[in-house]
Amino acid sequence: MRLLIDNNILLDVLQKRCPHYENSRRIWAECVETRNNGYISALTFADIVYIMRKEVAYNEIDALLATITKFFSVVDLTLFDLDKAANMKWRDFEDAVQSSTAERINADYIITRNTKDFESSKVKAITPEEYFEDVFTID
Repeated sequence: MRLLIDNNILLDVLQKRCPHYENSRRIWAECVETRNNGYISALTFADIVYIMRKEVAYNEIDALLATITKFFSVVDLTLFDLDKAANMKWRDFEDAVQSSTAERINADYIITRNTKDFESSKVKAITPEEYFEDVFTID
């Protein structure tokens, strides 16, 4: 399964944000330990660095990138993604970019805690809880 992971899920784990940490950590583990392929947009990494700029020193950014890329595939940000997102005319441009990227890589789901902003997405957005309740199966 191909999962595009939104930045709020990664930030939950990196910042140990309660009460979301545990389910977001489980999503991260799913991408590491199972056949699921976890993807993040290059824009997501930039967002993470920006949001965590007070927690991550400039000289630690490369270690953060190494950690994330060990577990997730980083999807390039293309002009196609930006153009498609602009034409979506969503309220949140970053979410539109995530949606267009998910569509381009043929993701099965976008994993986010912010599903309401993805209601018009062609790729269904679900929360970590929904993933484990409705999608996750043990073989």
